[in-house]
Amino acid sequence: MRRYLKQGLGASLQPALRLGRQAVALGLETLDLALIHEQAMIVHALPIHSSTARDHIIHRGGTFFAKAILPMEETHHSALEANIYLSRLNQSLKQRTLDLSVSNRQLKKEIVRRQVMEETLRESERNTSRLLEQSRRLQEQLRLLSRRVLSAQEEERKRISRELHDVIAQTLTGINVRLATLKIEATANTRGLSQKISRTQRLVERSVDIVHQFARELRPAVLDDLGLIPALHSFMKSFAKEKGLRIRLKAFAGVDKLDSVRRTVLYRVAQEALTNIARHAQAGRVEVNIHIISNAVCMDISDNGKGFEVARVLFAKRHKRMGLLGMRERVEMVGGKFTVKSVPGKGTTIRVEIPFAKVQKGPLTKSGKTTRECP
Repeated sequence: MRRYLKQGLGASLQPALRLGRQAVALGLETLDLALIHEQAMIVHALPIHSSTARDHIIHRGGTFFAKAILPMEETHHSALEANIYLSRLNQSLKQRTLDLSVSNRQLKKEIVRRQVMEETLRESERNTSRLLEQSRRLQEQLRLLSRRVLSAQEEERKRISRELHDVIAQTLTGINVRLATLKIEATANTRGLSQKISRTQRLVERSVDIVHQFARELRPAVLDDLGLIPALHSFMKSFAKEKGLRIRLKAFAGVDKLDSVRRTVLYRVAQEALTNIARHAQAGRVEVNIHIISNAVCMDISDNGKGFEVARVLFAKRHKRMGLLGMRERVEMVGGKFTVKSVPGKGTTIRVEIPFAKVQKGPLTKSGKTTRECP
């Protein structure tokens, strides 16, 4: 049949008769030959995309099949049933062709739909990238704002400290002097007046002490007048006495050649770290070591307290340690590095590394090592 279909309209049907006779000789029924014909037509007709050509092939194949079953019609009375089956087969083939066309259209629609989805995904990725970039810029702006807040806070503390020292303390001291004069003048007249003045004088003296203490807590004048090491020693001495801690300070005198901003950062970090230790660490001993490494000043603050899980505390949503975050922000504000190492049950070490300023008034050497202990 393949040769017959290729030869065109003038092809001979004698091969079909010979095929029919061979089928009869082999004992095949018309239905058997019809099944063989069906498979052959599926192979030759279905791959053809043109419906006109496909119909032509089916028609010629039917002519070939009709000729092939003539020998069977002579010996068998089922030729009519075979023709009916062939007609059904042709209808089935047409239906399959139609189903294939529908499937092809659906496939094209699915391809278009997937292309649209891919373009949507690419656009979503571009939007996500833009949002991430905006988020990064906002975070950077927030960090800059936080640094400005810290700087403004430090300047405000400095201003309040000056006001307390230069105005309030001087006023109270003047009152105390005048009361002392009044006490001397009133001694000859009234003894009770002298006692009242004495009590008032003690209250004023106590007020002066409170004002000085308040001023030291805001910003110690010794930090600006004498330097970082005396300021730290003064604070640690009073803090150790108040909290019952043993604090050991080791430092190089050359660290006071740092500029005021960097000295302030080191002082505030030490202050905040000791406050956190007293509140949370349950420690009895603290060591503060300030030394020089390569091109930076390094301060290590170690305690023998209970320690904690650093990641859990720093990134906790409910219990945020603003002290740790504030220390880190202060250090990063001057281009430094802030790290915390802690193991539960084995204490905590806070390390601050601050690079030297680009312009120094004098060389920062390792000479003049200072060690002080505050029981």
